[in-house]
Amino acid sequence: MNKVFLIIQREYLSRVKKKSFLIMTFLVPSLFIAMIFFVGYLTKKGDDNVKDFKVLDKSGIFENQLSNTSTLNFSYLKGGYEQAKKDIRKKDNSYLLYIPSDYSSTGNTEIVSEKKPGFAVVDDIENQMETILRNKKLIAAGIDTSVLNSSKQKISISAKQLTADGEKDASIGATFIVGFISAFLIYLSLFIYGAQVMRGVIEEKTNRIIEVIVSSVKPFQLMLGKILGIGAVGLTQFLLWIILSTGLSTFASGYFSKSDDGKAKIEQTSHSSQNQEVVKAASSNNKVQDFLQAAGTINFTYILSTFFFYFLGGYLLYSALFAAVGSAVDNETETQQFMLPITLPLIFTFILGMNVIVNSPDSQLSFWLSMIPFTSPIAMMIRIPFGVPGWQIALSMVLLVIGFVFTTWVASRIYRVGILMYGKKVTYKELAKWFNYKE
Repeated sequence: MNKVFLIIQREYLSRVKKKSFLIMTFLVPSLFIAMIFFVGYLTKKGDDNVKDFKVLDKSGIFENQLSNTSTLNFSYLKGGYEQAKKDIRKKDNSYLLYIPSDYSSTGNTEIVSEKKPGFAVVDDIENQMETILRNKKLIAAGIDTSVLNSSKQKISISAKQLTADGEKDASIGATFIVGFISAFLIYLSLFIYGAQVMRGVIEEKTNRIIEVIVSSVKPFQLMLGKILGIGAVGLTQFLLWIILSTGLSTFASGYFSKSDDGKAKIEQTSHSSQNQEVVKAASSNNKVQDFLQAAGTINFTYILSTFFFYFLGGYLLYSALFAAVGSAVDNETETQQFMLPITLPLIFTFILGMNVIVNSPDSQLSFWLSMIPFTSPIAMMIRIPFGVPGWQIALSMVLLVIGFVFTTWVASRIYRVGILMYGKKVTYKELAKWFNYKE
């Protein structure tokens, strides 16, 4: 075991001392928080370019009915269609909204411009036109639209969960985000650190260093030391990311909590039509505070402990396969034929997780995906924030450990032969032969 520990030490120290490791470790949390602020700023700012729409309404239904917005400005034209097209030509942010005379029967409408309009612009105009038509039909039926609109009430559902300790907030939105981030980090880390194992094996093999190393240690010891050493690098990096992200998030939380007085400020400003932007800003900040409060109901200690187990278990399982692939080839270009079968379960589970598991975390499909060792690291981390019975987590962990041991045994039998093979293009049939070779 001393030899294995020496290999672990060498793999660990050679990577954590690199400038790239230090830069990425401290830069990633800062970039992540900065990205959130930047996206929020851009979303709040929106599109500053006002689209000038010339409306040629031959049907007369929408004449002077469309409302100007912060990004849309409507004016109405008279005359022919061809002349209207000439009026908007060579004009920036100028569009023609043409409503033919037979609109009532065909429902056809055209937007004519030199630039393609954005999806949100078209959607906004469609919504306005649909509202105008609906109101006209209601008025024709003798229904007062003002009474109908005032009767609309926004519903906000607060989910509660019954537990042994009583009732507590379910925090569905925060639960989804935590599950997604946990699954995504494991998905990403298995590719990153697994590829590092594979590249390390290929580099040592092509440089013929491996021939010297295996004279002192067994191939299995070398593979195990390399896997555990790089895995320790990954755990170190994740721990630092969590510490730094927590500190930055705490700062962000304090910033938002001090930025305004929440609902009180909304009530003070909502009566004035001149303060609409202030109301929107206050509402936005209040949503951020609501999310941070919802996140406070999640047991992050429990989630982090399971996260580290599934990260380590998934990494050990997949890195053994990556090491076997690295030993079977002479360069990275030859790895493609073996990479797809290895990475396909990860991609398959992540896609299903975001479409099926988050909507039905207790379904049969979700259960089996969280039990199979090749898919459980991602599937279970999506399910855990929603609440998973203890026996399911225990069974999943046991199966993952068994899967890791079995996969490492299979990979080691390929590794011990492939690590000394050069200049031969390997096939799956050849790998099967290597597996069956006796000591």
